[in-house]
Amino acid sequence: MNEPISRQKGIKSMHFAIIAAGEGQRLKEEGFSCPKPLLEINGVPLIKRLLDSCIRNGATTISCIINEESPALYRYLIELELPVPLNILIKSTPSSMHSLFALRVFLKNIPFVLLTTDTIYKEIEFGAFLHECQHTQGNGVIAVTDFVDDEKPLYVEFDSAGIINKFADSKQTRIFVTGGIYYFRDDIFRTAEMLLNSGRERLRNLLKHLAENGYRMKAFSFSKMIDVDHVTDIEKAAELLGEETL
Repeated sequence: MNEPISRQKGIKSMHFAIIAAGEGQRLKEEGFSCPKPLLEINGVPLIKRLLDSCIRNGATTISCIINEESPALYRYLIELELPVPLNILIKSTPSSMHSLFALRVFLKNIPFVLLTTDTIYKEIEFGAFLHECQHTQGNGVIAVTDFVDDEKPLYVEFDSAGIINKFADSKQTRIFVTGGIYYFRDDIFRTAEMLLNSGRERLRNLLKHLAENGYRMKAFSFSKMIDVDHVTDIEKAAELLGEETL
């Protein structure tokens, strides 16, 4: 069950990676029994909305990690008819950092956009984020927002040019937090492996280490981003998506 499954082959230039391996424990405690990526916002599962968004914005390949306890999610994904290759890795991991590192098998020698399956955003802003990724002179681009709606946000400090100086667990001078969308080059996997071997397992540890050690990353601001962690977030996410149609 831990071997990667590739639906198509080929070297592609615009690669998206999706972490959909979380258990969604808080949603389960609130009565939602299906895998979190299959939770519907305005009738569309989170994972389908994310896949469609990537495809509309120029994806040539998409790689996704799901956990071993989600057979319904796996069945859903393999039954989709997509116009681009979808790589599926079935592996339960203890953290988002482990999930990212496991996806390296699909991400060798290419830059990629990393997304978490429960992030809701305005697609026009996502397109602008990707444009920034394609033209950045740095090593990475991090989505940030000043709309703080997370129980344990990761705060971001950046200069007037948008270059990130630090990440922190407490509020900074300017209140911006990470939004669950990241652009990286594949050289981050060496750093991720080093941190995992030292027991630092969270994705925020990777971001902090990169900023502290000269990895040039730019902050890209979204007006609002919603992490769907609770049932009450479903309505908030639906409202945000509704703003795009006004």
